[in-house]
Amino acid sequence: MLAASGCSIGFGHADPGPRVIYADGFDGPPRAVQSPWRAVTGGGGWGNDEVQVYTDSVENARIDGHGHLAVIARRNDRGFTSARLSTKGELSIRHGRISARIAVPAGAGLHPAFWMLGDDIDRVGWPASGEIDIIETLNEASEYHTGVHVPGGPPSGRQSVSATGIPPAPLAGTFRIYWVNKLPGLIQTGIDDRTLLTVTPADLEPGSRWVLDKPLHLLLNIAVGGTWPGPAGPTTPPESTMLVDWVRVVAP
Repeated sequence: MLAASGCSIGFGHADPGPRVIYADGFDGPPRAVQSPWRAVTGGGGWGNDEVQVYTDSVENARIDGHGHLAVIARRNDRGFTSARLSTKGELSIRHGRISARIAVPAGAGLHPAFWMLGDDIDRVGWPASGEIDIIETLNEASEYHTGVHVPGGPPSGRQSVSATGIPPAPLAGTFRIYWVNKLPGLIQTGIDDRTLLTVTPADLEPGSRWVLDKPLHLLLNIAVGGTWPGPAGPTTPPESTMLVDWVRVVAP
């Protein structure tokens, strides 16, 4: 079952077919980001002690007028601003295939990501909410990172199952299709036609709980600095953009 609020959005000029629940090719004139994407705002210290401030400004997230959603990290005299876009409360996926064609940026301290969190995070917290990292890159984007986070036993109270490696072709500045198959008792992630990670409840340690069959929402963001990937510096670009060509969700 796949739950989504609102109607599907046109995906470019192609007919998405009856199995596409949500699709957007981000066509049309320059404009602010619209539903189901909403900006999450807040100051530094998120996640890994990052330094960016997330805003709802079109300077940090907008439809660029060239068929892309642009997520932009910008340097200013106080540090960095960026955008964290979420579909929480607008688009929730219980099971399905989620994919996006994205070009990630590169630079010291940059951490772009396309990922998912449980809709119940405000009630149960993290990691009980569950998290699926469809794709993350760090710094010069020389490696891919993908994985899941679930509640676990002591001492940490969480378990991560992940995959990291060197892609067969460069990721930075190049459009690639990043995807996840979110199915009952199964998570698979990949790039283009290559599967990177397969996780089932059998891969969890004793004391860990599989919480990934419930509804999760989508996120797109660029974090800057912190303990992972490390600090930004003089070589960090003054403006770094993650371009999203399209996003779609297909029912299983």
